[in-house]
Amino acid sequence: MHWMLVFAVLPFHFGLFAAGPLDGITDVAGVRVAHVTKVEGTDIRTGATAVLPNADPWDHKVSAAFFAFNGNGELTGTHWMEESGYLEEPVVLTDTLDVGRASDGVVSWVIEHHPHVGRGDDVPLPVVGECDDGLLNDIQARAVGAGDVVSLLDSAKPGQFARGSVGAGTGMNAFGFRAGIGSASRVLPTDAGGYHVGVLVNDNTSSSRRQLTIVGVPVGERLRNEYRAVFPKPVSLKGRLGSGSIIIVVATDAPLDSRQLRALALRASMGMARTGLTSSVGSGDLIVAFSTSRIFERTADFTVAGPSAPILENDDTLNALYSATAEAAQAAIYDALFEATTMTGRGGVTVYALPVDRVLSMLRDAGAISGP
Repeated sequence: MHWMLVFAVLPFHFGLFAAGPLDGITDVAGVRVAHVTKVEGTDIRTGATAVLPNADPWDHKVSAAFFAFNGNGELTGTHWMEESGYLEEPVVLTDTLDVGRASDGVVSWVIEHHPHVGRGDDVPLPVVGECDDGLLNDIQARAVGAGDVVSLLDSAKPGQFARGSVGAGTGMNAFGFRAGIGSASRVLPTDAGGYHVGVLVNDNTSSSRRQLTIVGVPVGERLRNEYRAVFPKPVSLKGRLGSGSIIIVVATDAPLDSRQLRALALRASMGMARTGLTSSVGSGDLIVAFSTSRIFERTADFTVAGPSAPILENDDTLNALYSATAEAAQAAIYDALFEATTMTGRGGVTVYALPVDRVLSMLRDAGAISGP
């Protein structure tokens, strides 16, 4: 097992709203993140990432919603999330064939902390999202075990965290470059409530290189014939492996109900579009959004009490939250590209990282960003 501790954020800022101090989903108070990264031998390039809305979501369930922009993928537990209007487990991201193992780990973790689960108390329906990392990873090996996920959840904490080729993003690629975990945040001005929006993505999308646009600059078109992946042997990119996926987690401290959070999730897809992503037939482009300030408390008799906090009903503030969510999703996708590293994996396939210095030079020359 290999742990990569690289704490970096997107090296430029854009948009109408300020970023939080961490420029990540953990700028929303209470949110916790952890990774387990597995780089073993020549063929294992995978891992898992956890996002927790608070330290104990089973007892302190949060208002939540789900949206499938394109449904050729899996994010388990979402039927109940939509029915109940809340999230009561961590959100765990991993590779496609480890969904069952990750789910088993979430169940073990919940039982470990709540021994009455299934014996008088309710039972969890784990929320586990997947992307296919089979290009660089021997996905058939199913290297992420239930025990890894228990340890992962125990290690989740607030504060800064690694991005790029870590956790669930270890073997992921987008636009023909390396990608993976990205995150960003936006903070509303005081007169709009001062609320925070944070986004975390696991980006494994397969839109063509030429579609990549970074703050309006056609970076992918300019790099269309460079830094191409190396395939020592012919590799089939048909089906889901060729189509790719993205899982997006949106967090906010604004007091939103599930209907409003679904609207927030929809705006995250607008951030996807700004980067040049086009959701193909085979894409699993799935979004979950939650509010840390709308809590459903589990009571002593194992029932759930509805939140007492009123929902936000100011249209101007909601509109600002929508805009901030689109910005943060766009920035999180860029972050995944900028923080990922070149990797050689299964079968000797090599996928190159975005040439960051060259891209930053392009952006400055175009006047899209400022700075030296």
